[in-house]
Amino acid sequence: MKYNDLDIEKWKELDINVDSLWLIGERDKSGKHANVYHGNFIPQIPNQLIRRYTKENEIVLDTFMGSGTTLFECEKLNRKFIGFDINSEIIEYVNTQMLHSKFNNFEINECDVTNEKLFIPLIEKSINNLKSPKVQFVIMHPPYMDIVKFTNKKEDLSQISNLSEFVKIFLKAVKNSIEYLEKNRYFAVVIGDVYKNSEVIPLGFYVLDAIKRDFKTKLKGIIVKNIEGNRGKLGKGGIWKYRALKSDYFIFKHEYILVFKKEF
Repeated sequence: MKYNDLDIEKWKELDINVDSLWLIGERDKSGKHANVYHGNFIPQIPNQLIRRYTKENEIVLDTFMGSGTTLFECEKLNRKFIGFDINSEIIEYVNTQMLHSKFNNFEINECDVTNEKLFIPLIEKSINNLKSPKVQFVIMHPPYMDIVKFTNKKEDLSQISNLSEFVKIFLKAVKNSIEYLEKNRYFAVVIGDVYKNSEVIPLGFYVLDAIKRDFKTKLKGIIVKNIEGNRGKLGKGGIWKYRALKSDYFIFKHEYILVFKKEF
């Protein structure tokens, strides 16, 4: 790996998780991290990915920024950051969190990242401001269809209930994002499955298949991460176990981290 600052000679001491199963007890609550937004992911995910696939001062692009988890990790790890989100309220929250920070190598944009005409001028302005023609890593943590509706905007992916339509529109976000990713660099999609009409919809698998079909990439990892701290699902004796036993389903306690290498 030539795309990180890790001292491979001290590999035994590195706390980089190279397993395909990540069992994480609780989310990191240090610094600016706070569980204030439904759907924000745990900081340990971007922390691990950023350290493994980037060097200091390289640019990380997050096209579904949410409450700023990736930004706060970039601040801590000295990586430049470009973030996009469609939710003006959460963007205001993130900007407020950064008001008194000495870290200024970041750009935040309000935009529907599936809209090429809106996305291109903003990403080009941002990479120009950060003095780089491309970004070096992309992370995407989209809504899981309409399980949680983040805004009322019709362009919001969280308004889409149809699987085929969701995958089709999400691929536009992937295309727009990785167009600005350097060749032979990496991007990750953090996504979970959904339960609709009494059936599991393996959303992560559909997204994985679509990306492999539409883009020249190599799949480098399918990481399964437990979500032990999921609200309302803690403990073997909880109401969720009762509901599952009374019915015929299993309790979701996982997400996928899909890691790809761009080859074009």
